[in-house]
Parts: sequence; C-alpha cells; structure tokens
Amino acid sequence: MTYSWYMSMKRTNVYADPEDLAIIKEAAARRGISEAEIIRQGIHLAAMANRVWDEPLFSRTFSGPGRTPSKEAVRDTVADAAQRECESETPS
Repeated sequence: MTYSWYMSMKRTNVYADPEDLAIIKEAAARRGISEAEIIRQGIHLAAMANRVWDEPLFSRTFSGPGRTPSKEAVRDTVADAAQRECESETPS
C-alpha cells in the first residue's frame, strides 16, 4: 500500500521503542520498502481499528419475529438459499 500516490501527507514526530524500531528496520530491508512506509501502514491500521463508523456494519434489515433464530432455522434458511441459487444457475 503506497499512500503517496493518492493522498497528501502531513509530517509528525512520535517516540518509539528502540526494539520496535529495530524490527521495523529489519522488516523494511526484508520487504524492500522504506521504514516510513511500514510506519505509515501501522498508523493506518491503528486509525482504522479505532474509527467510529457512521453507518452500522449491517445496514440491511430483515423481516422476522425479532428474536435470535435457532441453529436449525439458520441452517435451513442457508440451505434453501443455496438450493435456489443452484437451481437458477442450472441451464434449462
């Protein structure tokens, strides 16, 4: 993931554990990328892990009784959907 091609960047200073920096230096050499790129990737992962999303992950709603279905009901529903999909893909 190379960020410099599609977004502007802002410089910042951080303090890091020397052991972490040594691991980053070794990984950068092994992967053939800059240490800064590894640090940018780490910052991006940390930002995404702490992001508060505006929309819920599952925005679709389903009609039903409003209670958790049993394992059997889920299995049967998935099996029915898979069967319908297989039938629709079969040439007539």
